[in-house]
Amino acid sequence: QVQLVESGGGSVQAGGSLRLSCAASGYTISDKCMGWFRQAPGKEREGVANIWAGGGIKAYADSVKGRFTVSRDNAKNTVYLQMNSLKPEDTAMYYCAADPVVCGTWSGGVWTPSVDFKFWGQGTQVTVSS
Repeated sequence: QVQLVESGGGSVQAGGSLRLSCAASGYTISDKCMGWFRQAPGKEREGVANIWAGGGIKAYADSVKGRFTVSRDNAKNTVYLQMNSLKPEDTAMYYCAADPVVCGTWSGGVWTPSVDFKFWGQGTQVTVSS
């Protein structure tokens, strides 16, 4: 049974940092595209970041570029999301996800992260206060 368990969420002030972790069990991530998406109350799901199996290609939403960094440790079967310079608009439930229909979309010279995944975790709440 595939399990993705997120941790590291919390409440911070604007400008602060958080590091989210996603530990996978029952599922080997080494050859899988992994990602993070978020959803705030009353808003649509937003793809935040994708990372290709080899880790060499990463896709970020425009809203987080330059502030968030996605990484993976295949030996630990874990994916991370380092979030710096957090803003109140980053407040949302953050979900780790695996095995998207496509690993990002190439358009206009940039990769856009996916929002449709086969598996995702229960989520971890991130709240940023001004």
